[in-house]
Amino acid sequence: MSDPQHTQLVIFGGTGDLALRKLQPALYKLQREGLLDKVSAIYALGRSASSDAEYRQLVFDKMQEYLPRHFWDQHHWQSFAAKLHFLHLDVDNPGDYARLAELTQSDSPHKKVFYLATSSTLYTPICRNLNSSGMVDSNAAVVLEKPLGHDLASCSAINSEVQQVFSERNIFRIDHYLGKETVQNLLVLRFGNALFGPLWNSQHIDNIQITVAEDIGVGGRGDFYAKTGALRDMVQNHLLQLMCLVAMEPPANLKPNTIRDEKVKVLQAMRGITADNAKAKTVRGQYSAGAVQGQPVSGFLDETGFEDSAATETFVAIEAEVHNWRWEGTPFYLRTGKRLTRRFSEIVVEFKKHPFSLFEGDPNDLSNKLVIRLQPEENITLYKLNKKPGLSRQLKLEQVELNMDSELHDESQHHEAYERLLLDVLEGDQTLFMRRDEVEACWEWVDGIIDAWQDAGVKPKAYVAGTMGPNSALALPEKSNRSWHEQ
Repeated sequence: MSDPQHTQLVIFGGTGDLALRKLQPALYKLQREGLLDKVSAIYALGRSASSDAEYRQLVFDKMQEYLPRHFWDQHHWQSFAAKLHFLHLDVDNPGDYARLAELTQSDSPHKKVFYLATSSTLYTPICRNLNSSGMVDSNAAVVLEKPLGHDLASCSAINSEVQQVFSERNIFRIDHYLGKETVQNLLVLRFGNALFGPLWNSQHIDNIQITVAEDIGVGGRGDFYAKTGALRDMVQNHLLQLMCLVAMEPPANLKPNTIRDEKVKVLQAMRGITADNAKAKTVRGQYSAGAVQGQPVSGFLDETGFEDSAATETFVAIEAEVHNWRWEGTPFYLRTGKRLTRRFSEIVVEFKKHPFSLFEGDPNDLSNKLVIRLQPEENITLYKLNKKPGLSRQLKLEQVELNMDSELHDESQHHEAYERLLLDVLEGDQTLFMRRDEVEACWEWVDGIIDAWQDAGVKPKAYVAGTMGPNSALALPEKSNRSWHEQ
């Protein structure tokens, strides 16, 4: 079948938080950039609106709340709003899919993209009903949000069901971290600059730290988070995806499958966590009452819906290892949690120190670091040694901003991750999306940790909200005379 000229975008969960806070603003900004011309209609499916007009007003109200004012343009909004349609749909009701098929019927060739902004437990019935209603052809694509399943078995079952309806080349498993500008720039940093290539291995890198810290709690996600926890919610996708991009070998080219092949090799080379080393290699935590940014907050078990969730971790830290020629002996420290000191995400590459120092009085205890900050701001900073100004001969670490591109700091040129990823979906580019074997390899490693926790009796340790997790997490790198990077 030839490539259709027009696309219809169908969003399941169209009245949910993800659709209203992220997807619709991203689509509007693509419209503003003239990149949504081939999308003829956007159908939002849900239960919280009753008509096109009501849904357009709902999107308009959320735009005023979430979209920076300098992006607003009434002319572009009117063009965008004209494409918005709403249909009340029960995902388990085949009759509703018949109405959707009738609504999306068109005389001209078009491609359908189904964005499933719902719980992954609904992916199977949605795909089955789409197929039964005759709306899926060889051009149709589907976007699946993370986390995909609850463990390897459920993830594999969902993948098999989805592949009964859509071909793998038309399945887009999304992780919005991969759409961040700095994450995309990571490939250029590593493979476009001859400066870093020779140093990017265990001979020169002492350790790598990946932190995704949140200062918010779990409000509004009670039923989901109580059954999930930080390991499944964050490590299985965001942190492992970042780790793959840092640790992967140079791909032969930039084709989607070539890059994903290299990422899968990293996951396959990761040493499993077992009951024998779970207590030494991992830390589970759960926040108690404290203060964040000066404001008092409740403990996890004090929040509504979590009274019986004593076994759910809101924090996890892991010392991971990649067993291959490049990384043997270099630990990867991963940590993520809620109600921490502040919100930030970063990758820290800490280089090895010189064997000794030439400089008088220098204890040789400072090392070069490359810090790749992903949020709240995106930048890259190199920490290098300089002589302190003046008559002393002491040294100090100084920060050098490597990202000199002013466009990245120009708010009018700033693009959210979902803009990049939605555009790639519409253009059929899978480079920044996860393949089935990649997601399942992540789950296999994470399942091993969960089994090890159960076998070794590793329970969440309390930490005070507003801190960086349990004390044992701070001690995780200190056992080998290392420490977390703290700015």
